[in-house]
Amino acid sequence: MQEVCTVPYSLEPQVFAGSSSREFAERVCSYLGATLGDTTIIRFEEGNTFVKFGQSVRDKEVFIIQTVGVSPNDDFMEVLFWVDAMKRASASSVTVVMPHFSYSKADKKDEPHVSIRARVCADCLEVVNADRVITMDLHSPQVQGFFRIPADNLHALPVLCACVKKIGVTDLVVVAPDAGFAKMARKFATHLGASVAFGDKTRNDHTEKAHVLEIVGDVSGKNVLIVDDFTLTCGTLADTAKAVKARGARRVLAAVSHALLRAKGLRVLSESPIERLIVTDTLDNAGASAHPKISVVSVAPLFAEAIMRIHNRQGLSELFEDAPESVVTECLRGCKP
Repeated sequence: MQEVCTVPYSLEPQVFAGSSSREFAERVCSYLGATLGDTTIIRFEEGNTFVKFGQSVRDKEVFIIQTVGVSPNDDFMEVLFWVDAMKRASASSVTVVMPHFSYSKADKKDEPHVSIRARVCADCLEVVNADRVITMDLHSPQVQGFFRIPADNLHALPVLCACVKKIGVTDLVVVAPDAGFAKMARKFATHLGASVAFGDKTRNDHTEKAHVLEIVGDVSGKNVLIVDDFTLTCGTLADTAKAVKARGARRVLAAVSHALLRAKGLRVLSESPIERLIVTDTLDNAGASAHPKISVVSVAPLFAEAIMRIHNRQGLSELFEDAPESVVTECLRGCKP
């Protein structure tokens, strides 16, 4: 009788990087003490994307890190190709790690004849058989409900708050640019022992231009921290900063999770009353990192901790609000007083 050779089942995790998150993935692997997987990514002249990994993932637990940010269409299609390739190579599971998911702001049909794009993206990830998604600070938290697979939404709040404390700003008011972010602003205020206010903002079209009409709350004689989940043009942050300054605020700082800033946004920041903008490294943005007003804190250790806990079959609940002090300390290496 012929013997059957069996390969023992392995849950050894394999971490790979997409084209938009190479540096971030290297920081994750540094925290994990792991080696980043070998990948090849080609963009053909007509725009097609080719992806290939250079090692076996058979029966392995795979994590593909790819932020969907400044080039969201290319970034997201690449994610789908990665998951499909790994599943076809018999990976035991594939977790998509998206530090930023830009389509999360497209969470509803708020006017006729439009697509709910976040739901379409969630469906696509399930079609290619992704097993899990890890992301950070979804613009609309209800997007988690669009997934029928586990979708973990980490928060940058404990890391951003720790950086503010390290800077040493006192007599602080946390300001949300609009009522939609007021709930999260209250959480920032609780962490910082501060009061809270919010802006009355209106947006009339899809030009990314919003107008802050009023500040609800007292900021006179106070230091202000403006908080939001992302910034693209810095327009809303700058308008809010001008509004609180006009109402007697002293120093103005800002903190956001995702910095999609390009040349125009960096110029607006330079000309604004904002003294310092604290951002995370969910997007590889060299222009933002080099800006004199911007401090970048790394949330790669937080994602690495989530990967390690998933691999060890441990819960993630501790990471959602108050991340472990050791992880936050590691994240704060880039935060200067």
